[in-house]
Amino acid sequence: MKISALKIGLVVVIIGMVWVSAILNETEKNHEEIVLIKSNSIESKLELTGKNGIGYFKIYMPEFTKEKSVFVQILDTNLNVIKEQKINTKFLVSYFDFNKDGTYTIKVSNISENQVNVQIEFGDTNSQGMVVPGVMILLGSLLIMLISYLKIKNYKIEQPDENIT
Repeated sequence: MKISALKIGLVVVIIGMVWVSAILNETEKNHEEIVLIKSNSIESKLELTGKNGIGYFKIYMPEFTKEKSVFVQILDTNLNVIKEQKINTKFLVSYFDFNKDGTYTIKVSNISENQVNVQIEFGDTNSQGMVVPGVMILLGSLLIMLISYLKIKNYKIEQPDENIT
């Protein structure tokens, strides 16, 4: 059985993707689901470790309408605002940088006139652990593109004669 470079590239990409998924699944994160009434807010705290890390938050509003919106703030260990954002969409994923260990807080406030059902996920991406699988995905993808180009470059399609009677 002959193993082609295309199959090797595909296997390397799949291994890298599974590895990244496993890293993301094992990261520290909090989940919250709440119905916020007008001018109400919720806070969720999480202990983040590591220097120069990247944190994330996901906001999902299942019953979203144009009139519903929330305001999100990410606070560091000294309660300084790292990031703030007004959200007018059904689903949002956003990232923030943190540079020291400590307890970080996400504060979600309802700024609309109606109550809002909100699902929040707040956590660490563990970006330092994704370097090796990321390089594997990159190299596998480049190998797939190179082999595909080499196969297509020499491929010729026969054209029918124009004057068939």
